[in-house]
This record gives sequence, structure tokens and C-alpha cells, in this order.
Amino acid sequence: MKWAASILIFCVAVLIGMGMVMLYSSSMNMEANKSAAGAHYLGAYYLLSQLAWCGLGLICFVVAACTDYRRLKRISPWLLGLSAFLLLLVFAPFIGYATKGAHRWIGRSGLPHFQPSELAKLALILFLAAYGDRYQRQMAGFKKGLAIPGAVIALVLGLIFIEPDRGCTILLATVCGVMLIVAGARLTYLIPPAALLVGGLAISFLHDPMRMRRIMAWVHPEENKEGAGYQVYQAMIALGSGGWFGLGLGNGRQKMGFVPEHHTDFIFSIIGEELGLVATMAVVLLFVALVICGVVIARRSCDAFGLLLATGLTFMIGLQAFINIGVVTSVLPNKGMPLPFISYGGSNLVLMLVSVGLLVSISRYAMEAVPKRSSNPFEPGPEAAHA
Repeated sequence: MKWAASILIFCVAVLIGMGMVMLYSSSMNMEANKSAAGAHYLGAYYLLSQLAWCGLGLICFVVAACTDYRRLKRISPWLLGLSAFLLLLVFAPFIGYATKGAHRWIGRSGLPHFQPSELAKLALILFLAAYGDRYQRQMAGFKKGLAIPGAVIALVLGLIFIEPDRGCTILLATVCGVMLIVAGARLTYLIPPAALLVGGLAISFLHDPMRMRRIMAWVHPEENKEGAGYQVYQAMIALGSGGWFGLGLGNGRQKMGFVPEHHTDFIFSIIGEELGLVATMAVVLLFVALVICGVVIARRSCDAFGLLLATGLTFMIGLQAFINIGVVTSVLPNKGMPLPFISYGGSNLVLMLVSVGLLVSISRYAMEAVPKRSSNPFEPGPEAAHA
């Protein structure tokens, strides 16, 4: 467990360090506005903003790592209620902030924005972990195993879906499904609502011209490289032009207005162009190592709450990274989702650091339980208490 926690922290530190460097490199030529005084560039602005959010996230990480994660069981329903209230506030006048047709943020123009869906991810995972721990003997039934948690999940996902944010909805729905399976819910109960969810998403896509264009651009990239597939096509050019070792830090060409959102959702393409295939594979391996460490921590946790919480947090980080890299490499249809620890975005960075802090807390208390379990060979261990 000590090695798992150490490797986990190392991977996160490397990813954040690379993210800061690449964020400055990718945004150093972005013009904020032009005036009589000349052009104003955003490179330092984005870096300083991300550093400020990172500082807040590191404080939250330390607090989460030093806190007994089991205390969060009591506050999990209240935290979920708060996140649902904040998800409603994104539609409130003078409070919510809308851009590009989406109501996903709270804040005003020119001020830092907070994305409530990021808090909702953590709150829902905490709630399901506490619920699964409390009713672990009854999770095989329909009422406790599907109906009650399913209603809570549907409420939160519905609020995120209408923002609209289909990507976050799909991500969180998948994470919740995995947590319910690990908690002991029957697949025969989970498959029908999962099929209905997939069908509902398919119908919503069919009635959404923008997302249908993205899907068709993914199916026929060459035919749509000047339209809906422009962003992904330019990202592929960036990845391909980087070769093995890249063009050199700061020497990328696709960030000169060719790849939209290259400092957020598509920063992985700039890594490939400037640092090459070696760097992109290193990023993938770091995320793989992070997920493996999370799985080890989950398997060796000292209670069911720790098992479910570590499973949910690990799967959330790993799946988000997979979706982002899959979109940039054209393995998946285009969907805006930040690359954990690397992309620009304060709310997501703070959430990810809190999640890693909770994983460290779970590993710490699991290590403390080992000597207690082995000091008396006739005394039942934590596993027996939850059997």
C-alpha cells in the first residue's frame, strides 16, 4: 500500500508538472485582444490562473489525505444535496454563466468560474460508496440495489444532462454503474435501465444536429475535415508531425490557431507535436500506473466504503483520461472533456487532487489496519467484520 500511494503521488506530480509546462507553451501565442497598445497574450494568464487553482487543489489534497475518509459517510447526503442545488443555480440569472449554448458554470464574466458538475461527480461517488457500505447485504435486491440508488443517480444525471453536458453524463453514469456492480447489485437489474439510458442518448443525438455532425465527422473524417471534423483532423496532423521526439518545446505550429481549444480539451495533441510520441506514450503509461495504484488501494482497503470509494474515484480519473485521449486520437467521437491534471480548468484540477487525496487517505488507514489485524492471529480482521 505504501508503494501504491507513493507511485500514485509521483504520477500525479509528473502529470501536473507537464500540464503547467504545456499549458504555457500552448497558450503563449494566444491573443486576448488587440488595442492601440498592441496585442495582449494569454500564456502567462492561463499559467498563473492554473497555478492558483493548483495551489487550492494541493491544500484540498493535503486535507483529504490527512482526514479519515470514513468520516465522509455522514456528510455525503448533504454534499450531494448541495451539489444538486448548485447544478440548479447554473440556470439562475446573474449567477449562472453560459457560453456556447451551455449552462455549466457559476460566476460572472471576468471572474473565476466554478463548474458544479465537478463537485457533483465527487458527491455522487461518495454517496454511492456510503450507501453501498450501509446496505451491502441488501444490494442484491431490486429496491435497495437499483430503485433507490437509481433514483438518486437519475436526478443528478438529469440536471447535468440538461446543461447540456452529454460527456459528463455518460462518464458519471458509467462510473455509477461500475460502483453498483462492485457493491453487489445484480446485472439482471442493471442491464434494462442501462439499455434505456443508451437508447435515450441515441434519440437525443438524433435530434441534436451539432452532435450528429460530430458523429458523422468521426465516421467519415476525410469528408468533414473542413467542417465538423476540423478540430480532430488538425489534432491528428499535430500528433503526426511530432514524430518520435517532437518539434521541440514551444515550436508547435498547430497551436497557431489551427487546433481550437488546444489548451483545454486538445492539449494532448500539442504534447504530441512538441514532445513527440515518446511523451504521449509516457502520459498514457502514467495514467495506466495511476489506475493500477488505485485498483490496488481499492482491493486492500479496510472496509467496504473504502473499496467502493476508491473504485469510483479511480475509474472516474481513468475513464476521463481515456475519453480525452480517445477523442484527440480519433478513436472516439469529438466530445469536450479535459485531460486530468494537464488541461486548463480549475474546477476539474481541484476535483482530481481531492480524489487523489482521498485515495491516499484510504491507503493510509488500510496500512494502519495491518498490524492490528496481525497482532492477534485469533482475532478476526476487518474483512470478517464486513463479511
